[in-house]
Amino acid sequence: MDPTLILYALIAGGLVFWLRSILGTRHGDERDRPNPFVAPVPEKPRADPVTDPAFKEDGSGVPLVGIRSSLPRNVTVASDEVERGLAEIARSDRDFDVVKFSQNAQDAFVMIVEAFAKGDREFLEEMLEPSVYDGFDKVIRDRNEKGEQFATEIHAVRKAEIMAARVDAKTAYITVRFIADETCVIKNREGAILSGDPDRITEMNDIWTFSKPLKSREPIWLLHETRDGDVNEDHKTPVPGTI
Repeated sequence: MDPTLILYALIAGGLVFWLRSILGTRHGDERDRPNPFVAPVPEKPRADPVTDPAFKEDGSGVPLVGIRSSLPRNVTVASDEVERGLAEIARSDRDFDVVKFSQNAQDAFVMIVEAFAKGDREFLEEMLEPSVYDGFDKVIRDRNEKGEQFATEIHAVRKAEIMAARVDAKTAYITVRFIADETCVIKNREGAILSGDPDRITEMNDIWTFSKPLKSREPIWLLHETRDGDVNEDHKTPVPGTI
């Protein structure tokens, strides 16, 4: 055998071994859509919302979480009242981290919208409260009967505004307005475009509320409510509204 070929084979084998050691291998059991709210344990303990000097108090004695400067650049908190609501959640749930929540909520938004477009019921059932899932499932069934096909891609979440935060009946609720750039095309059974333009980016403006029982040891927040924001695009992904 040509010594050059043997040398190339040894080099190729070494590269494969090196890549596997760095990246690992897929064995078929990994989820294609991991739940964004299930995150690894943080490397260091987070600040205590009651005792940490980075937190401040208002006249009512409720700790205000000094988080606005630490949030991702595209995330805002609507008001001091909302910030107090976040502080109340932090006091009730020692594992709550608003920065991590804001990042995971954006991931969840993208994944839920795209899963809805694809008709991925398994993922949606994991991420939505039962009543919300029923609404999504009905729309998916209706469009399947009509033979309609959705193609949605969210290019970027430009803004996530935390509009409300509260604890009610031992359940935490956080409402977020998402403003995102997306492309959505709806086709009929024959493949003709009914709505949208594959070359056009439109604005998606949706307001979603997530919920989590405070006694739950699971880190998962479920989608509790959806509605359109104050800007309605003709060609946005028609996510089912719950109110």
